[in-house]
Amino acid sequence: MSINQPNTKVVTEVTKPAEPKPLAQTGNFVMENQKSLTFIVAAVLALIVIYFAYQKFYLAPREIEASNKMYVAQDFWEKKNWDKAINGDAGYPGFAKIVDEYSNTKAANLAYYYLGVAYLNKGEFKKAAENLTNYRGDDAIIASQALGNTGDAYVELKDYDKAITFYKKAIDKGNNSFTSPMYLKKMALVYENQKNYNDALDAYQKIKTDFPESSEATSIDKYIARVQAQK
Repeated sequence: MSINQPNTKVVTEVTKPAEPKPLAQTGNFVMENQKSLTFIVAAVLALIVIYFAYQKFYLAPREIEASNKMYVAQDFWEKKNWDKAINGDAGYPGFAKIVDEYSNTKAANLAYYYLGVAYLNKGEFKKAAENLTNYRGDDAIIASQALGNTGDAYVELKDYDKAITFYKKAIDKGNNSFTSPMYLKKMALVYENQKNYNDALDAYQKIKTDFPESSEATSIDKYIARVQAQK
């Protein structure tokens, strides 16, 4: 007699795990933080408006005014009337007043250069260095001369290490056949004064090889010979 075997197959019901809730979508984030974002955007726009208003309605008129007033001081400077170039005359401001009253303008920046050279020629070397280092420029001639004149001021102050530093900056900034050989020669003379004949020789030889057409190169052989005799 056959006995029917019970069906032993177990049906297992697999329950799918609950799907994680998706991260907040960008739209939801914006909606939830709308007030904060609106405030940030408004603040940025306000800063932009203030910047352009400052440039147009405050700085630009001051720039024009400073330039219009500075030409008399420039004329005194070109005539080497250093006191009037610095302090002004007959109702026209000198460079000292320009940098004081028209700060952040291009005219005031240039006035620092004029002031520095004027003080240098008056023998006020500390004031010369202070004003020349306040000048900010990227051109190859004036910026190089500002650095080189700063080196001259430090030579007069007998701070030879700073003088060399500024001469090097002037040489690199200029990189031309007018200012570079001039400051190479000045730097070499400082090296000689310090009895650093190797660096002095390097500077003199650089004039001969890199700037052979310069006026400094015409007599450079005697400087090279003098240094070589000291080694």
